[in-house]
Amino acid sequence: MTESQSLSLPEVATLADAIRAQIAKAVVGQAETIDHLLIALMARGHVLLEGPPGTAKTFLAQCFAATLGLDFGRIQFTPDLMPGDILGSNLFNFQTSQFTLTHGPIFCDLLLADEINRTPPKTQAALLEAMQERRVTLDGTAHTLPQHFTVVATQNPIESQGVYPLPEAQLDRFLFKLLVGYPSIEEECRIVARYGENRGAPSPAELGIEAVTSPELLAAATRAVASVTLSASVTDYVVRLVRATRESPDLSSGASPRSAVLLAGASRARAALEGRDYVVPDDVKALAGSVLRHRLLLSPAAEIEGKQVEQLVAQLVEQTEAPR
Repeated sequence: MTESQSLSLPEVATLADAIRAQIAKAVVGQAETIDHLLIALMARGHVLLEGPPGTAKTFLAQCFAATLGLDFGRIQFTPDLMPGDILGSNLFNFQTSQFTLTHGPIFCDLLLADEINRTPPKTQAALLEAMQERRVTLDGTAHTLPQHFTVVATQNPIESQGVYPLPEAQLDRFLFKLLVGYPSIEEECRIVARYGENRGAPSPAELGIEAVTSPELLAAATRAVASVTLSASVTDYVVRLVRATRESPDLSSGASPRSAVLLAGASRARAALEGRDYVVPDDVKALAGSVLRHRLLLSPAAEIEGKQVEQLVAQLVEQTEAPR
């Protein structure tokens, strides 16, 4: 496929179904998480996965990358990790008497930032420029990252010692924050039946996962998503919903204009994955929680009362009048 070729929206939806089918060969359940990963891919956004250990967050990211045919990179974040370990550095070559650029693991298409909250803010900040501008600056020289560069980060909510909560500026770079919980009893029985005899974690290739797309095909899909219509009434709905977070007495910090832009873009991608060329209010409602939950701060009074951000977002969605 050449750069000038394109996909129709029904073809984008068919491509998404093919990706889901490949991931289902290895991952049991997690349909909503997979759908959000696909939306983030089409909207060119980054994803933060939060859940307890052993819920296949890392494995899901590996299978997702294998299905897309993208270059996959993984960084295990630890307290002693340094920015240069992520970005790379210029090393002096004594044979040539010149500095040679050594690329870090960030130079890939899909980067898994595993347990990102286990490293100090200085190292976390190494991702800021890459996530916002898809480039890295080393010794004053900018290096462009691949056009499909996407960060899928994981963090464990259970640990309280030896972790560094992500700063607000870092959280705001993520399109979605997804909560990955434990599977249902039926899903867990299927997991144990499928993998109970395995020794060690199998690779996606061993489970028969094949790439059903390519960087060129994904580029055509994202161009198709850009053609989805966002009406003035739905745009107004997105803005009113986001502004409502700034007016709630239960929130000390509301969502920024950037979040409204990201919510609108993600809604476009969701419509495209369903084969529609227009956004409906239900697209916005379905994604509002994932887009807003990590951008809002409870007021001290709301914390004392035990209120949850997810509940407040749901209330705001219900209270904000949607267009018909």
